[in-house]
Amino acid sequence: MIEITTNQLAEHTVDLHAGDDILLTGTIFTARDAAHKRLAQLIEENKPLPFDLNGAVIYYCGPTPAPIGRAIGSCGPTTSSRMDPYTPRLYNLGIAATIGKGRRSAGVISAITKSKGVYLCALGGCGALISDCVKSSEVVAFEDLGCEAIRKLEVEKLPLIVGIDSTGESILK
Repeated sequence: MIEITTNQLAEHTVDLHAGDDILLTGTIFTARDAAHKRLAQLIEENKPLPFDLNGAVIYYCGPTPAPIGRAIGSCGPTTSSRMDPYTPRLYNLGIAATIGKGRRSAGVISAITKSKGVYLCALGGCGALISDCVKSSEVVAFEDLGCEAIRKLEVEKLPLIVGIDSTGESILK
């Protein structure tokens, strides 16, 4: 397992290869379909974004409410292809990685290689286990979207697999 922090990720994406197992620690942001649509609108209107895209990691997840004493409820990955219409632009604007499950479009793969980013896969069906890695959760934008609001998560040793590396190699073929 490769242990890496989100602060290091952007400068080390080229060292990661499709199939590598990693443990990710640091700040990530949740965003699903509705949040991506709003982010795209803000970008089009040249308005401020709710978080800095430079080096950011976006997790395609809509967590359940936190049980008493926990930072978050179940927070498994959602199908990544639903975000594909928005994703190339986000990579072009500086995100380092996305986290989800499933295949990506040719446009997303091209954006990953051009930006030297990565696509990380979380294991579907493991939302309750993944929640153990989340140490804090805070809504930072679009609270009206409920579970699809953008949340800032602090994660510790979140287990992931490099699905598509910075050269476009993929385990999802």
